[in-house]
Amino acid sequence: MNNRDMPKPSHSQADTDANGAHPQAPRLRIGFVLLDQFTLAAFSGIIDVLRLAADHGGRSRQVHAAWTVMSLDGGPRFSSCGAAMQPNSPLLDPTGFDYIAVCGGNDYLNDAPPAQLLHYLRRAAASSVRLLGICTGTFMIAKAGLVGKRRVCIHWNVMDAFKDRFPNVNASVERLFIDEGDLITCAGSTAAIDLGLYLVARHCGRDKAQQAMRHMMLQDIRPPEMPQAHFYAELTGNLDVRVKQAAQFIEQRLDNPPPVAAVARYVGVSTRQLERLFSGCLGQSPAAFQRQLRLEYARWLIKNSRRSITEIAIDTGFADSAHLSRDFKSLFGTSPRSFRKGLGGEAATSASGSRPLYA
Repeated sequence: MNNRDMPKPSHSQADTDANGAHPQAPRLRIGFVLLDQFTLAAFSGIIDVLRLAADHGGRSRQVHAAWTVMSLDGGPRFSSCGAAMQPNSPLLDPTGFDYIAVCGGNDYLNDAPPAQLLHYLRRAAASSVRLLGICTGTFMIAKAGLVGKRRVCIHWNVMDAFKDRFPNVNASVERLFIDEGDLITCAGSTAAIDLGLYLVARHCGRDKAQQAMRHMMLQDIRPPEMPQAHFYAELTGNLDVRVKQAAQFIEQRLDNPPPVAAVARYVGVSTRQLERLFSGCLGQSPAAFQRQLRLEYARWLIKNSRRSITEIAIDTGFADSAHLSRDFKSLFGTSPRSFRKGLGGEAATSASGSRPLYA
């Protein structure tokens, strides 16, 4: 992909207002900084929102919104899927933008980022330019020491890595994105689209956000407080790494629970040894851990989605709704339907969702 020739802000007779006057300069200006192995879906999602809101009929002129894609040296950057992006330019004066968006991806474990990049982000913050952490771009903002006491949104899949590196930062996986005024952080993936629509609505008007939403064939704009579609066991303490690996393997297959023998093979131990590890670290067997996690996930889905109980049973690896109901009542003391009924209007609109298992 090459976007050196991306359209610049331009105005034609078709863009005049009712009085025949040309519109003002773009009301939303974002400078995108691509990091190595950036996530293509998150970057393309938010920039496409800008493109579709900026002009009529998807013509892509930077009329109502403007964007520039940058990298540290102006050179190409490879996305995590291997596709190359040629930025418009090297890093430009951040004061020319309303936001600097840091687009991260699979390089978040790099603990030695370029000093020039960190300096640029600090300069932007010192100049009162708001920062956007897109996907793991929040790692880079934290490495620059720019989070402070602000709360940040992290994708659930990298939460453990973020906590290991920034234990004093208030990080959350319970939202799609979090707006702290001068810093907005986004979980990434499709949540970047929601963030883009949020910014367009704020700066350009809700009609422009709706225009982009219709072009993208979306049904609605998801609010930032909507929980991430996830569920995981937040295991704390100095646990055996094999228990953590086993837990992650189980989490990834909640809809199709693997047999304990398969989990043991995944972490390279015998079934008996895995049983001993779980008993010593968590006080329960791998099968009991898996069953409880599936039931916790089912409760999370009941609270945060409108799926039927039968659909949720299948999504969490139960044979049918009767099987789910029996085990659900055994653990929580109520049936799934009674639990949902008791939530009332809170179901499917909860901002926080259920607490993860072992939190």
